[in-house]
Amino acid sequence: MTHAAILGPARERTMHVVQGEYRVINDPRVVLTTILGSCVATCMWDEVAGVGGMNHFLLPGDDGAASDQVKYGVNAMELLINGLLKAGASRARMRAKLFGGAHVVQSLGDIGAKNAAFAQRFLALEGISCVGQSMGGDRARRVRFWPTSGRASQLLLEATQAKELLAERQLQPTPVDPSAGKVELF
Repeated sequence: MTHAAILGPARERTMHVVQGEYRVINDPRVVLTTILGSCVATCMWDEVAGVGGMNHFLLPGDDGAASDQVKYGVNAMELLINGLLKAGASRARMRAKLFGGAHVVQSLGDIGAKNAAFAQRFLALEGISCVGQSMGGDRARRVRFWPTSGRASQLLLEATQAKELLAERQLQPTPVDPSAGKVELF
């Protein structure tokens, strides 16, 4: 009997993706999580290469005014795709699932709908198949994503759980290696 069999199955490790952040992972033990309101998370993977990732953006940024920050969808999507390609993914095999885009803060207009429309349009223009989505509505979501397989789950949060969404907004993105921040447009 091997040492691994004695210890049992490997434990999952959770990594949280906050607003304005993205992660690319090739470890099957890692689960990426995030909490979304009007923001959108794109979960993208190449199952053959065993690599996947998630981004979490606040605004579309497709109006030409976006800086190079990951909080803008136009940059977050390019960084996620480039990160996957760098980790060995094939563009032809990439698949995506989209979450978020809710209308949770009435006074802000419907930025969630704009975020959702941007993400759908971006994937279509890039030729990346969106095989699942849960967008819109008026409730925040907690998303879990297993990046090497593409498995995802979500939990719709009750209005009483709004403190979790507020706590999420207080978190700061993990500093990114400057060399990883370069965007290559296709």
